[in-house]
Amino acid sequence: MSLAIFESQVVPVRQKLYRFAYHLLGNEEDARDITQDAMVKVWQQKDRMAELQNMEAWCMRIVRNLALDKLKSKKHRRAEELDKAVEIAVTHQDNPHEAAVKQDVMNSVHRIMRALPEKYRTIMQLRDIDGHTYQEIADILELDLSDVKVNLHRARKSVREQLQKLQVYGV
Repeated sequence: MSLAIFESQVVPVRQKLYRFAYHLLGNEEDARDITQDAMVKVWQQKDRMAELQNMEAWCMRIVRNLALDKLKSKKHRRAEELDKAVEIAVTHQDNPHEAAVKQDVMNSVHRIMRALPEKYRTIMQLRDIDGHTYQEIADILELDLSDVKVNLHRARKSVREQLQKLQVYGV
């Protein structure tokens, strides 16, 4: 792989790699380090590029593996809220009350998502926030396509049920 191919295929997904690393680690500095390490690792393995079907999924898998290694080695814990990675900008709201209600709902969704098991949370992040296809998620997480779909369904169902409890019971 040449530098031009690297710049055209790998560099544009750097922000996605960072967001994914941040989601896994919960820390901006660690996410930047992991993203940089992943970019170096991709460059070092440039000879494998020709045989890859999905460059982005391969890069995401490298980020995932590096982040999980970091979590295991340092017994790293999430230091910041997911809200920093997925801030909701409240723009052009006619009514401050509506804006506050929407922000409360989004805060509840983020809190519920943080309480999900890691597999559900990761799949939901990749699909609903980062916009990856089911196949890309399967490639990134090294799961069967059916497992991705089932786990995403279960994650969404859990979030939906928790939100309904909040609306009905206020708990």
